[in-house]
Amino acid sequence: MKKDNIMLAGIINRQAWLKYNIFLICFSILLCLPAYASNSIKGVRVWPAPENTRIVFDLASKPQYSYFRLKKPQRLVIDFKDSKNLANLANSAKKDRRVKRIRTSTAKNKKNTRLVLELANDYKLSIFSLAPAGQYGHRLVIDLYDKNKPVKIVSQTLNSKRDIVIGIDAGHGGEDPGSIGARGSYEKRVTLAIAKKLQALINKEKGLTAVMTRSGDYYVNLNRRTEIARKKRVDFLVSIHADAFHTSRPNGSSVWLVSNKRVESEMAKWLVNREKNSELLGGGGITIKKTNDNNLAFTLADLSKEHSLEVSRLMANSVIKQIKKVTKMHKKLPQHASLAVLKASDIPSILVETGFISNYQEEKNLNSKKHQQKLAKAIFTGLKNYFLSHPPRGTYYASISYKKHKVSSGESLSTLAQRYNVSVTKIKSLNNLSSSTVRIGQTLKIPRAG
Repeated sequence: MKKDNIMLAGIINRQAWLKYNIFLICFSILLCLPAYASNSIKGVRVWPAPENTRIVFDLASKPQYSYFRLKKPQRLVIDFKDSKNLANLANSAKKDRRVKRIRTSTAKNKKNTRLVLELANDYKLSIFSLAPAGQYGHRLVIDLYDKNKPVKIVSQTLNSKRDIVIGIDAGHGGEDPGSIGARGSYEKRVTLAIAKKLQALINKEKGLTAVMTRSGDYYVNLNRRTEIARKKRVDFLVSIHADAFHTSRPNGSSVWLVSNKRVESEMAKWLVNREKNSELLGGGGITIKKTNDNNLAFTLADLSKEHSLEVSRLMANSVIKQIKKVTKMHKKLPQHASLAVLKASDIPSILVETGFISNYQEEKNLNSKKHQQKLAKAIFTGLKNYFLSHPPRGTYYASISYKKHKVSSGESLSTLAQRYNVSVTKIKSLNNLSSSTVRIGQTLKIPRAG
């Protein structure tokens, strides 16, 4: 019995010894393994723009980070807490003039990843994280803005025959693709293609000039789009988009106006700081700035808002009249919504949904250069026709603008001249008439009075 107990004790001791050695081996292996990171940098995207560069880091989960800047040379250093880098950084900033290179560096904490952005200059910096949205997961966004970049302002001297300035806003851009079609088409590419074709048509027309809120594949903040339009002193802003729905059935174009409620909300914000914003409110701006009467200031601003909304409404109808000639209309009348890009009460504007990119056939059409050109031509004709009938003062269009009149029985040049308050000589000159004889059914151009 005693011998059996001794043997049992030996077996137990050997088992304990074996477990202890297994523990030591496992512990040694764990010490040799690299530290586990709770997050990872999966990719990097660089979006150059005329006034800024956006760098986007895609991550597996919400980033925890810190950063600091270094000079001589200029660098931005970002420490991603408890993260490892899986992104290919080589040549990631090859096409950008602001970021020379993105590379890794040694972080103080071995669990962190340190990335260094070697910069060409000293830039204004904005850095923030974004939660998952659409096709994107967690992101860290870095915006680098040029300092003191001069803005070229289009002259609007009322005494000269200036061009009418039309702002063109191509929806989305950069890391914001907009809607994505079944074939993988990005709305941002369709809108830019149509916008560039519209720009070319406008710039070929004497008396019209086009300015773009974006001219390439980069993102422009919605507030910034309005700022660009305002600084360029546009007479009208047209925003180009492509619609989408969760099924492929809806199709057709539509034209949208900002809701009156949205405009009133934005105008109220302006009036709080009217000292700064009064010059943006048209002819009554000086009075708005100087008056101590808040009711007068609001009334003048309200008149500016009403004028802007009326111009937008008339323009929308003019554009719809042309677009329905080249494609089906999803909505036959102008629609209203709270649209951020159209919010400025001082800028008449419309948003054109050129078609449903979620519809298989329309996605195909929207990628067709021929169809894009038709849509651009329709929008251009709608814009042009409106401004021929309602040209801003001091513009070239105001000096050549005319109405069309179809001659009826009993009408003569003298009766038409009296009706439209213009001279017979001006009617003859505009229509290249050598005599005062007109015929029934003849269409004449009638110059604007004054």
